[in-house]
Amino acid sequence: MPQKTPLPEEVKTLIRAQRALGRFSRRSMLAGTGALGAGTLLSACGTATKSSSAGKPSTAEDHSLQEHKVNWANWPAYLDFDENTKKHPTLIDFESKTGIKPIYAEDINDNNEFYGKIQEQLRMGKDIGRDLFTITDWMAARVIRQGLVQRLDRNIMPNLKNLRADLQNVDYDPGRNFSVTWQSGFTGLAYNTAKMRDLGVTIKNVDDLWNPKLKNRVMVLSEMRDTLGLIMAQQGVDVKKFTEAQFGNALDEFEKRISDGYIRQVAGNDYMEALKSGDALAAFAWSGDVAQLNAEGRGQWTFLLPEAGGLLWSDNLMIPVGARHKQNAEILMNYYFQPDIAAKVAQYVQYVCPVVGAKQAMSRLDPSLVANKMIFPDEKTLAKAPVIRTLTTQEETTFNDEFQRALGV
Repeated sequence: MPQKTPLPEEVKTLIRAQRALGRFSRRSMLAGTGALGAGTLLSACGTATKSSSAGKPSTAEDHSLQEHKVNWANWPAYLDFDENTKKHPTLIDFESKTGIKPIYAEDINDNNEFYGKIQEQLRMGKDIGRDLFTITDWMAARVIRQGLVQRLDRNIMPNLKNLRADLQNVDYDPGRNFSVTWQSGFTGLAYNTAKMRDLGVTIKNVDDLWNPKLKNRVMVLSEMRDTLGLIMAQQGVDVKKFTEAQFGNALDEFEKRISDGYIRQVAGNDYMEALKSGDALAAFAWSGDVAQLNAEGRGQWTFLLPEAGGLLWSDNLMIPVGARHKQNAEILMNYYFQPDIAAKVAQYVQYVCPVVGAKQAMSRLDPSLVANKMIFPDEKTLAKAPVIRTLTTQEETTFNDEFQRALGV
């Protein structure tokens, strides 16, 4: 086994302080059974932790001090990556500085799809083989409500002071006790610039995608809020306070465009493959994806926020209830909230950076990106992309059922 690099002194100080409180011999909420062994997603062995008095699973025992590793589930192309070495530079730096080995998997393609794979294990308090996962606001609200994630120890994460002020409190997690923003992003429209010019098609709004020249060449997102949110905005709806009837109108439009043959496919993160191959010429898209397509030299793609309005969302780092390496996950989260590290991630992913000071760090790293409003948006840009309102539990069930019905599921 290779020699581990010693933990930094500030991290060791935090650990000593927590150990003095008896924190790491056994987690305070553990109900008497051992934590589960680490493993691949959904195949971790062992028994579940016992349920708490509220009927929710209790947190697992933390093995961070004995096992210097952390398992992280994330979306594709959502972390800095070196094409030559085929490695993630900041993960290498993290392991060198902390001695904690990150095991990184790009196994989230769609929030509902990922939740469907892990919900049963989470409800039983089992280790899903991941100590950290990255999910979107509305799914974060669900797992917090269901008691499926662990409360964060902010003493281990002093760098969270660098989280932007507008993200320090969210309606589904006041005070950020269970979630921390990984990246924010815009949902808007993407299209092949040269192909649109050749076809004589101008794209400014969602309705422009329903041009006969683009029939069966348009992709939309399997994330209900993104796809129907853009359609509602096109219909003049304020997505911060839409009604059930307005949702229904957008769903009708969505179904019509599927039946008319304009929408080629409804997809998760893999919509990018259809753009790369040329099967699709335009899409409902996420801002950072388009930036990466262009960086890969796969043609000139344009991303824009529709004149009628786009959407702003955030993905969040969270620790599942059965995580075997909670403190290691918190140390990893703390690492990424250093402005210079956040700037390295933003340089690659080109989503909205949530870290104060990263813009100044970017001026030293890549000055060409400092003025990029998709990474560091100004107030005018943010005004064009509101955050869609949080659904009630009943709305989430009803609307999702209706959306799945429209998909023919």
